[in-house]
Amino acid sequence: MGMLKEFKDFAIKGNLVDMAVAFVMGGAFATVSSSFINGLVMPPIALITGAGTDGSIVLREAVMDAAGTVTSPEVALSYGAFISAVINFIIVAFVMFMVIKAINKTKKPEAPAPPPGPTTEELLMEIRDALKK
Repeated sequence: MGMLKEFKDFAIKGNLVDMAVAFVMGGAFATVSSSFINGLVMPPIALITGAGTDGSIVLREAVMDAAGTVTSPEVALSYGAFISAVINFIIVAFVMFMVIKAINKTKKPEAPAPPPGPTTEELLMEIRDALKK
C-alpha cells in the first residue's frame, strides 16, 4: 500500500505529467528537426558533395544472375544518413541545452537554511538556571 501512495504523490506533484509532456514535445521537436535537416540542410550538402542522405560508398556491387534476380545484394557504407543524424542530434541537443538554461534562469534561488536553534540540552540548562533564580 505504501508504494501505491508514493506513486500517487509522485503523479499528483506533476512530475509524471511534466515528464510525459517533455517526452511528447521532444518527439515532436525531433520530427521537426529531421524535416528541417532532410529538406533544407541536406540538399545544399548534396549539391556540394554530389550525394545527400542517399550518399554511400559501394563496397561490393549487387550480383545478378542471367534472369536478373539478385543473388548477392549490394554492400555499401551509407554515410549520408549518418551525417543527417549527426546534424539532427546537434540541433536537438543545442535546443534542449537552451531550454534547460532558460528554465534554470527562471528558478528562484533556494533560501538559506535557518540557523540551528538551541539544542535540548541547552534549553534544559536555561530552564534550570531560571529556576535557580
